[in-house]
Amino acid sequence: MIRIAALLTVLFAAAPLRAAPIVVDLSEHLVAITAGFAGAEVLLFGAVDEPGDVVVIVRGPTRPMIMYRKSRHFGIWVNADHMTFEDVPAYYAIASTRPLEDIAAPTVLARNEMGVENLRLELPRAKASPNVAQDWREALIRNQQRAGLYPAEAGRVGFLGDRLFRTRLTLPANVPTGAYEAKVYYLREGQIVSAQTTPLFVSKVGVEAEIFDFAYEQSALYGIVAILVALMAGWLAHIAFRRA
Repeated sequence: MIRIAALLTVLFAAAPLRAAPIVVDLSEHLVAITAGFAGAEVLLFGAVDEPGDVVVIVRGPTRPMIMYRKSRHFGIWVNADHMTFEDVPAYYAIASTRPLEDIAAPTVLARNEMGVENLRLELPRAKASPNVAQDWREALIRNQQRAGLYPAEAGRVGFLGDRLFRTRLTLPANVPTGAYEAKVYYLREGQIVSAQTTPLFVSKVGVEAEIFDFAYEQSALYGIVAILVALMAGWLAHIAFRRA
């Protein structure tokens, strides 16, 4: 806590010298996933040159995502249709000083993808008309929210005085690995004055990372080893129960 207070003081002092409207940093830029990882919290903090509003958006990594639609045939639910989104943030969260609708006009929110309803999740026009595309987008967002990867409620950015601010970024236990970005918007009277982006990385470390890399780079060998381990475990269990 003392370290964070000292860093906030440095940022507060540095902002006028640099003449930067906003200065931002994270308490850590690497979230390490180890055995027993149950999620993490990262503190984002910074300073602005004048009172205003702050909106923080954390997103990433971007990847293709396939959505399936099920239908019932002869009493069995099967995948009847599917749609592929090419560039989808695997994680998306937002925090702000006030409700978004009180900070800026809908056009500003939409232009800067502030809020899940403003995420640009495009589908090929040849495959989905606007109405159909909207249905698929809403389904994707619902799935991500159920998984805890698109928090349904916005976080809170709090000010310490008129210029220093902070918020906690909460990452769930199932957060995907990869490169993230925390983009911070500074607004006055509904207009964006400045913005700054700072990177955040989520990575497996230790034995888990080695196993993951081995499974990814040597998938065939990993499969063979997994089968052998399973057979060995079954054989040992059989011996133990037979002796009992």
